[in-house]
Amino acid sequence: MTAVFKPIASADRLSVQVAERLAAAIQQGHLKPGDKLPTEAKLVEQFQVSRTVVREALSRLKSIGLIESLQGSGIYVNAHPVFQPLNFDAKHAASREAVIQIVEVRRALEAECAALAAAKRTDKDVREIQKALDSLDKAVARGHDGAEEDVKFHRAIAKAAGNPFLISTLDYLSQFLREGTRVTRANEARRSDFANAVRNEHHAIVQAIQNGDSKQAQRAATLHMKNAAKRIQQADPSFWTQEGGVLALPLVKKASG
Repeated sequence: MTAVFKPIASADRLSVQVAERLAAAIQQGHLKPGDKLPTEAKLVEQFQVSRTVVREALSRLKSIGLIESLQGSGIYVNAHPVFQPLNFDAKHAASREAVIQIVEVRRALEAECAALAAAKRTDKDVREIQKALDSLDKAVARGHDGAEEDVKFHRAIAKAAGNPFLISTLDYLSQFLREGTRVTRANEARRSDFANAVRNEHHAIVQAIQNGDSKQAQRAATLHMKNAAKRIQQADPSFWTQEGGVLALPLVKKASG
């Protein structure tokens, strides 16, 4: 193992930065398949971050198959990684297009969910939506990308819409909607302006639902999805050659038949 890591300079999304540094070391061959990673304590020392940050970064890399834990031995670069260096011109475009297509599907469904939720919501529904939003905000504040919490938040809105067929449709599409959400959230976690915009958009949707304003809820949800697509289009190229490309892979495969 020849990789030696420098301290993280910025305080913004530390776990994301650590994960990206480690992913880049794997992509560039400084850490090869089968190599053992430095110990958690050593990574803390090299990056000069907390153990929590390092653990979250390692968890992100495990979730996309770059590294694996061997009980009693340590953490290793996956000997059969799903991560592959991307041919940027072709695969970057395919990944981005697949994610945008999923966002388009979400826009059609979630705008209607928000409108119906505003018209039909009960006090209990409003509490559940607010609870889900609070959980999402707390996850982001802890440095997580909030993908799972994001899915639960939007499902709480769909539940408030009171249409079981709509819920069934969302559940049927959940695999792809969840994968798309993971990509958009991972991209948004890389930039504080993106993360702040998403938070404001979510709060605007909830406010309209609480006010019982169906038209405003629909507009807010539509704007949120349109902006999500714009943020994907504005993603840094390095995002697609690292975490984004891996997370988008299931969508690319489905889109290509």
